Amino acid sequence: MDDYPLLNLFWTMLWFFLWIMWLFLLFKVISDIFRSDDLGGWGKAGWLIVALVLPYLGVLVYVIVRGKSMGKRDIKEVQQREAAFKAYVREAAGTSAASGPQKGGHVDDLAKLAELKDKGAITDEEYQRAKTKLLV
Repeated sequence: MDDYPLLNLFWTMLWFFLWIMWLFLLFKVISDIFRSDDLGGWGKAGWLIVALVLPYLGVLVYVIVRGKSMGKRDIKEVQQREAAFKAYVREAAGTSAASGPQKGGHVDDLAKLAELKDKGAITDEEYQRAKTKLLV
């Protein structure tokens, strides 16, 4: 270990870290090439060849030329995932407008029953019977 100074170890670690970062960027660029809707088949093939044959230069040129649209696609994908997650949560919680007789509709029905009971339209006995019928 005496013949490998600390500064050389630092430079080795720095270059290794930069190489790993470049690999992540390369995979990000390749995945962006395939998910891009505005490129045709030949455009995708061309960018893929440039990114693989001239790896460092190809990735750099792709990020310079298509970096803004790459970011927009990322934002659009995140928004779609968030909307899908929110729709799933609404469906699972039963707060969607079209819940009807599904399992999520019980929440609305129970709220209506409680409102009827509070207004005095139904008795406690009727409320308990209807609630049991809904939950079973």
